[in-house]
Amino acid sequence: MMRGLGELESTIMDRMWATKEPASVRDVLEHLRQERTLAYTTVMTVMDKLHTKGLLKRKPVGRAYVYEVVSSKEAYTADVMRESLANSGNRAATLVHFLERLSPEEATALEAALQVYPPKGLPS
Repeated sequence: MMRGLGELESTIMDRMWATKEPASVRDVLEHLRQERTLAYTTVMTVMDKLHTKGLLKRKPVGRAYVYEVVSSKEAYTADVMRESLANSGNRAATLVHFLERLSPEEATALEAALQVYPPKGLPS
């Protein structure tokens, strides 16, 4: 089951997605300390939880770990969207409500995405 992210989890994942490179807890902490005061152990605990949730993979380097994202932010967002749809109770109604709320820019992006990747079972 995909779980939502807390505020610090989201901040850390945004940093990891933005850098697209492996990073240690210390690397992430140094970046985050530009905007807020955090303890090393706090960042370490959150990154461990993100690893447990399957969002980060890690490998030992010396006495610490180096973390890397498992998938892109877009792929994670798609997984969250699919889980929300699956848990909605009425997928068709949920999709209708979703489509009703799209901005013109979002509708254009959806149309473009469907041209690149048509839904399964529909002629391309």
